[in-house]
Amino acid sequence: MKVIQVLDRPASQSFYAVAGRLLFIQSSDLELATRIERLFAGWQLTPLSSLERSPDIKISFVCGDLPHVPSGLSEFEVAEGGRCYMSGDEYYLQFEGTLLKLQDKNPVSVSVFICDPTDAELARVTSFAVCAALRRFGLFELHAGGVVEPNSQAGALIIGPSGSGKSTLTTHLARAGWGYLSDDELLLSLNDNEVEARGFRSFFALVDSTSTLKNCFEPAGMFTSPRVDNIAPRFVFLTKVSGEKETQLHELRQAETMTRLIRACPWASYDTAIAAANLELLSRLARQTKGFDLAAGKDLLEPETASRIISYACHQ
Repeated sequence: MKVIQVLDRPASQSFYAVAGRLLFIQSSDLELATRIERLFAGWQLTPLSSLERSPDIKISFVCGDLPHVPSGLSEFEVAEGGRCYMSGDEYYLQFEGTLLKLQDKNPVSVSVFICDPTDAELARVTSFAVCAALRRFGLFELHAGGVVEPNSQAGALIIGPSGSGKSTLTTHLARAGWGYLSDDELLLSLNDNEVEARGFRSFFALVDSTSTLKNCFEPAGMFTSPRVDNIAPRFVFLTKVSGEKETQLHELRQAETMTRLIRACPWASYDTAIAAANLELLSRLARQTKGFDLAAGKDLLEPETASRIISYACHQ
């Protein structure tokens, strides 16, 4: 069995900051390092020339054959065809062609092993690596868009899986003058016992109506509305596409909102080391916000109509 180890002499090193946490990134391969830097450029991470203190998180990327996962660990399947193996303060996450190992120590150490990955595979495993490490510091990822109603300045989260209309609705609201955090990925944390959301992915991505390809763009070049650093959400909209002409909104009870939030955050259950803290944050979010089930109709394809419908719900 191959021994898993951190690089002694990496080919490339880089440094980033996010939400007060410092990341040290190293790679065994310069071409891979370039691809990772390009990927990070699309996230809301601040590149640094050096670190003024010890990093909170250390992520090492290694090219080559994947090492074996130790036998005897508890294991279960995760979304997108992955498999997770856990033992105490460390876990492994394996997909075809990639393997992630996390050790919960100081700093949090993540080793990512890659065998000839596509861009999509690299993006997936890198996102898992960064998010898994950030969870150890109370920063929990959420697959959601974040917007700010222009009149009341109330923050709202638009939550749903891929294909639920989340990015489309966030884009139309931004076009109608709403402030925005991200169309797809947020980080949630507690600040003075209040849930705070900040954007994690910087670019927007919409599926082309004539194909399955995504059209990616930087929102700053498309919208006059501002990007917002963070919000304390007051509303959550849990979306799905109905295919009907008109959108239907249904207010949820707090317990229903909590159930839907847990469903939207599978790692709140998968990652047992931080599950209690993650679930407590989701509980606070459910108490802090008014939740709506949103069955998106074709009328939401007009920015002004989308703004009117969502604004109405925020002012009820």
